Amino acid sequence: MQQDHMPATHNNASVRLALIVAVSALVLSGCLFKKDNEEENESGAQIIYNRAKKALDNGDFTNSIRYYETLEARFPFSNQARQGQLDLIYAHYRNNSPESVIDAAQQFERENPTHPRVDYTLYMRGMALFRGEQNYFHKLLRVDLSKRPPKDARDAYSAFAELLRRFPDSIYAPDARQRMIFLRNRIAAHENHVARFYLERGAYAAALSRANYTLQTYDGAPTTPETLQIMIASYRSLGMEDLANDAEKVLRESYPQAELTETADYDDAGKQPWYKFW
Repeated sequence: MQQDHMPATHNNASVRLALIVAVSALVLSGCLFKKDNEEENESGAQIIYNRAKKALDNGDFTNSIRYYETLEARFPFSNQARQGQLDLIYAHYRNNSPESVIDAAQQFERENPTHPRVDYTLYMRGMALFRGEQNYFHKLLRVDLSKRPPKDARDAYSAFAELLRRFPDSIYAPDARQRMIFLRNRIAAHENHVARFYLERGAYAAALSRANYTLQTYDGAPTTPETLQIMIASYRSLGMEDLANDAEKVLRESYPQAELTETADYDDAGKQPWYKFW
């Protein structure tokens, strides 16, 4: 009886062995297919990246941008797509598209908050906003930037400040510091413009408040002597002679080369209603 069962046991073992071999073959086949697929994806991503980089290096920014966007759409999780996002920021910058630079930089920062190249995206975001301050047509038409609202200047200053706070040793830090000095002076000049606007229309308290804020926030800016003069004129117009004399003393001691503006110029302007310009 035992001998009758031996062939059955042998057959069962053969079946199990065949199943193991078949499963192993399927697993190996799947691994090879996955590997081939990954290699194909890697190869495709590299081809598109190379085309994008070549177009960028050749100054063909429009096609470069198109390739980088295609790369991100088709292979979003590839290493090439990550580098392509950084290259795309620069391509937009060279293509004179500051808003696209800002959008691309902010997208990278959202998706990669701890990436070591976030210092670059912050720098380029600041540069795009800084370029808005240095618009070609403003230079051509000799526009007085102090009369323009400094929103871009404030935003650029904020981006550079965040760069210095988070990445003080970044290779972009020295240049960011220099640009922040320019932007700080630009904002201070605009604050003086607003204070003069109030002063020339007889709103002396508002002019004084604005000048005081400017002095506290942007002390040492090249426009500080003018800020002090606005304060002197405002104090005198409000009948606060002692405070006016104190401010004048600070002006003469700190800026001996500064010429004191006659307050009569402001007083005459302040006597007419703000809505009359002639």
